[in-house]
Amino acid sequence: MPETTKKKSKSKRRKPTPHKVKKMREVIGKALEGGDPARVQAHKAKGKFTARERIHYLLDEDTFQELDLLVKTRSTEFGLGDKDIPGDGVITGIGRIGGREVCIFSQNFTVLGGSLGLAHAKKIAKIMDLAYDNRVPLIGLLDSGGARIQEGVDSLDGYAEIFRRNVKCSGVIPQISVILGPCAGGAVYSPALTDFVFMVDGLSNMFVTGPGVVKAATGEEVTFEELGGGRTHSEKSGNCHFLANSEQDCFRQVRELINFLPQNRWEKAARVANPDPVRRTTPLLEAMCEVDPRKPYRVTHVIWQIADEHKFFEVHQDFAKNIVIGFMRLGGDVVGVVANNPAHKAGALDIHASDKAARFIRFLNAFNIPIVSLVDVPGYWPGVEQEHGGIIRHGAKILYAYAEASVPKITVVMRKAYGGAYIAMCSKYMGADFNFALPSAEIAVMGPAGAIEILYSKKLKDATPEEAAKLREELTAQYKEKFASPYQTAMTGSVDEVIEPSNMRFKIVRALRFLKDKRRPGEQTPLGNIPL
Repeated sequence: MPETTKKKSKSKRRKPTPHKVKKMREVIGKALEGGDPARVQAHKAKGKFTARERIHYLLDEDTFQELDLLVKTRSTEFGLGDKDIPGDGVITGIGRIGGREVCIFSQNFTVLGGSLGLAHAKKIAKIMDLAYDNRVPLIGLLDSGGARIQEGVDSLDGYAEIFRRNVKCSGVIPQISVILGPCAGGAVYSPALTDFVFMVDGLSNMFVTGPGVVKAATGEEVTFEELGGGRTHSEKSGNCHFLANSEQDCFRQVRELINFLPQNRWEKAARVANPDPVRRTTPLLEAMCEVDPRKPYRVTHVIWQIADEHKFFEVHQDFAKNIVIGFMRLGGDVVGVVANNPAHKAGALDIHASDKAARFIRFLNAFNIPIVSLVDVPGYWPGVEQEHGGIIRHGAKILYAYAEASVPKITVVMRKAYGGAYIAMCSKYMGADFNFALPSAEIAVMGPAGAIEILYSKKLKDATPEEAAKLREELTAQYKEKFASPYQTAMTGSVDEVIEPSNMRFKIVRALRFLKDKRRPGEQTPLGNIPL
């Protein structure tokens, strides 16, 4: 019998890593470290994530592919040539959110304060071009001290390159800015040119001139938060669309917003499976019809009633509260909502409300999202401040936006719809495709109480106080029946149908499905979403 051959127990030796590959890994590893460890530690001590951590939290797991990792400034002035500046203070690349491609850049505050030099700007411009050419959303995570003074005018030219691309991309791809630290000087105008701005309460700041300059120029003393904090821009200036409590909350909101948007102007927002029955009734709206028309209510309660699964994603929640805007799904399809809110200023239109609604309408029109308008408006807000502030000019913006919009438009008049504000809220002859009214609707040139004071002024003046009070009550009821009734308006064709309140959800969904092919994405005239 032959001797059994002994098996070799020697393990295979790993081949040494080739020198060039080893060097490549060292170079890339060094670049990936980011800023100086002490700076990174100080950054984290403020409760902030690093630039790379932010990308990790925002994007789908293991989908980020970085570009231009090794780019550095060519400037050598003021010691820049002797410093290690990984990625020139900004991380750029591609990734996915909810399985959808996006382009992203994240400024790195631990590297020269995230300041923008020419190479930094060119990296951002390059990723913007990639987003534009490939028709995918662009997301910017901003955390920067502003222009890099050491590079002089080159840094200002870099901002110009970015601003020009913001305008080029406007209305073509969704642009989202997330402020996660300082954003000052010229840097603020890139977010202002994008579609949506996110800020984090207590963490984000945005201003043209800082507190020091303000004090030197005007003598006013103000803190960073008071001047340009997230709450200031969310409630007062309107520069911030979404205010988050933390960075994690902010990234969750960004992901939710992306879920409502198409990739570009050539697509529609994705339709999803709808577990909520289309014919689900809304009996609560029947009760609303019996409420005193002078009594306020939050219009979000109405929106929740008709939305799929009662979900509504509000935009600009803390600014110009007399009008509510945002996204919801109806029958699985994304729609944009524009609704008067009687709980604030009786739902009247003023300067800020007109600007807020008009820009949102133009965004919806640019990206093929149908518009549902819920009307309960007593008119334009009166006053010297409004008139001198330009309510005529600002109020015209909402008229222009609705008239320009060619996406499906559905209007529901719920209660008051008076005067020019009735027209402005997408009336039939402003181009609405379907106009519905609830039985509680009052559509007229002006409110009944004011109308009879003008129409019957002599009669009321000649009557005794007791007679005048009784006369007012009678005349008001007559005026409502004859001139402010939804049935009277339906007779003229200004309202297509007076509907059952409990069927409001189904009526809107049915109309939307009929209008689904009204406009083919990409065939409309390209319109930028100019700041208003």
